[in-house]
Amino acid sequence: MEPWAIGVFTSVDAGLGINLDGVKQLGISTVQLHAPHGETRQRAAAVRAAFDAAGIAVTAVFCGFEGESYADIPTVKETVGLVPAATAAARLAETKAIADFTHQMGVDAVAMHIGFVPEDDQDPIFQRVVAAAQEVCDYCAQYGQHFHLETGQETGPALQHFFQAVGRPNLAINFDPANMILYGSGEPIAALKLVGQYVRSVHCKDANWAANPGQEWGVEMPLGEGQVGLETYLRTLKEIGYRGPLTIEREISGEQQLQDIARAVKLLETLRSQIL
Repeated sequence: MEPWAIGVFTSVDAGLGINLDGVKQLGISTVQLHAPHGETRQRAAAVRAAFDAAGIAVTAVFCGFEGESYADIPTVKETVGLVPAATAAARLAETKAIADFTHQMGVDAVAMHIGFVPEDDQDPIFQRVVAAAQEVCDYCAQYGQHFHLETGQETGPALQHFFQAVGRPNLAINFDPANMILYGSGEPIAALKLVGQYVRSVHCKDANWAANPGQEWGVEMPLGEGQVGLETYLRTLKEIGYRGPLTIEREISGEQQLQDIARAVKLLETLRSQIL
């Protein structure tokens, strides 16, 4: 795979990201795949064959769980990832099943939003989520997989501290600069420089800050039209030595999504030729 191959977030049945036909239409060669539902996961060979036939490389499989909601920041805290106690055990088991599917797909990265982890390492929730991350990492290690945590809910220093607490070499970051703006968790470029050693995959997404960061959502924008600072972001990725795919994520649906992604592809191609 070429350095900074351009990718897109996709789905085969879960309604998140564009579908395989959209990927083909855009002429994109790499994708991150939202983990299919249980029935589709049982047909891993067929899913893999469809991507192989299209000449599209799957670079990571993302976990998503029933009951998660991104309606607002408080709801994210209550419902997302491995943090909510009521669903933690079931979701941990499903994460392992997704790792099995990921292995059958021939992919070496399982990813997720792990949820809002408390910054206080004496908090029982912090300790429980550290233990869960260690368990996932150890399970993934049997397949030679990395476990990628997507940025957003945590500050750069908090993320760094969490990684140190987990202490597993196959724990990695899927860095999404827009999420830090959307959640109001900190300046993305500064955070990228701080945790760059852990970054193994990225999203190319843009956003504008909310009037009250951390209390209300920022606004997702077409790539290059928000406050991430796309050129600075890419130059910082080069600075930290990142050479993996640039995966576009545009969290809207319909024809406008395809149009925005097509423009994002052209923008990334132009900047890549100038920077890399």
